[in-house]
Amino acid sequence: MLFEKIKTPGLSHLSYLFGSNGQAAVIDPRRDCAIYIEKARAAGLKITHIFETHRNEDLVSGAPILAKLTGASVYHGPNPEREVVYAQTAREGDCFAIGQLEIQVLETPGHTFDHLAYVMFDSAYPTKAVGVFTGDALFVGDVGRTDFYPDKREEVAGLLYDSLQKILALGDQAMIYPAHGAGSVCGSGMADREFSSVGHERLNNPRLQIESRDEFIQAKINENHYQPPYFKLMERLNMDGGDAAPRIMRPVNLSLDEISSSEADHLIDIREPLAYAAGHLPGSMSLPVGMISAFAGWFIAEGESIALIASDEEQLATAMTHLVRIALDNIVGGYVGVISAAKQGKSMEQTPMITTEEVKLRLEGHANTKASKAWTLLDVRDVNERNEAAIDESEHIYVGHLNERWRDLDPQEHYTLMCASGQRATVAAGWLASKGFKYLDIYLGGMSAWQAEQE
Repeated sequence: MLFEKIKTPGLSHLSYLFGSNGQAAVIDPRRDCAIYIEKARAAGLKITHIFETHRNEDLVSGAPILAKLTGASVYHGPNPEREVVYAQTAREGDCFAIGQLEIQVLETPGHTFDHLAYVMFDSAYPTKAVGVFTGDALFVGDVGRTDFYPDKREEVAGLLYDSLQKILALGDQAMIYPAHGAGSVCGSGMADREFSSVGHERLNNPRLQIESRDEFIQAKINENHYQPPYFKLMERLNMDGGDAAPRIMRPVNLSLDEISSSEADHLIDIREPLAYAAGHLPGSMSLPVGMISAFAGWFIAEGESIALIASDEEQLATAMTHLVRIALDNIVGGYVGVISAAKQGKSMEQTPMITTEEVKLRLEGHANTKASKAWTLLDVRDVNERNEAAIDESEHIYVGHLNERWRDLDPQEHYTLMCASGQRATVAAGWLASKGFKYLDIYLGGMSAWQAEQE
């Protein structure tokens, strides 16, 4: 028997491959889906079934692509908005045999209306469920977000509560297999651990400690979540079916002249924040490779062209992989060699870093800044972080919202960007710099440094 969890870094997406007796099934495959075929073939199995727990919002589904490659049937939940064109509709009580395993369908709406959970039974232990693929309904340490239907917030939160009761009724012995782990935008309270059981979650998951349905609904509608613009692209592709990933997941190499004269919509420096701040090519923004999955979809629109600047070839390949998985794959090429460019006399820009001492001086009005107008300490953390602790004199715009709200800012003013440490602040500063803002610096250490100074 084969059972394997396949994690997609960056997105913290979890998909699953399992099978026995020559057959295999995949739960929630990603766009670059060759890995499932390779692993199934290595185990002597043929993929015959593909199950989707819901219409994903944060990545392109590989289900239609994998189906074409294997001939497998795709199953998706009933969708009151629009049917998923590449899938058959699975409903409550449907059963599918995968060798000695049986998959039973539970309709579990709430996160989305079309959400399903798939309950696994083993013929060797027929009386109770071995496990359940919970999708985005139940995570390790959290439950799914319910903010995708703003005009039906109470309804969908109530549906999720009811769906969770169905999952809990499977019994404490059942292992849970969610679609995401810690770091995903689909939940903020997930544990770092990616294994759990219904029983453990019943006892320890904070949201499952809320016994009252009404109280649960209120807790869910009071949550704060962000929806990057690319979510709409993912929703559309995951109903109509996305194209296969590029066969070669590595950008074309560009020379210094080519990157300097590039007419790409976005010139993105994927090196570490401190490297970007120390020296970067004019017009480039900072989006460290490890932050691409979280923030690229805020600043890059469908079809817009991208040129990448990296420290090495491996960074370029990793960045392209992250971008392909969210369908932002109009990548014209990549350049390695910022230090080499500096040695050749290429003009560089810098973004200064300042300390807590300098921030305090500016707040007290004792330090001069370069701009002819006012100075603003701009906090780009999310609203939950800011509600926990904030510098009173600072202003707040979430880093992702700068994709539009940069237009509300005065390019003649001086802005110090801050977050918890300086990484998101560097992304924000790089975006503003790419829009022509000249008077920028970054509070190195951010809120963490500020609080440490107060102790």
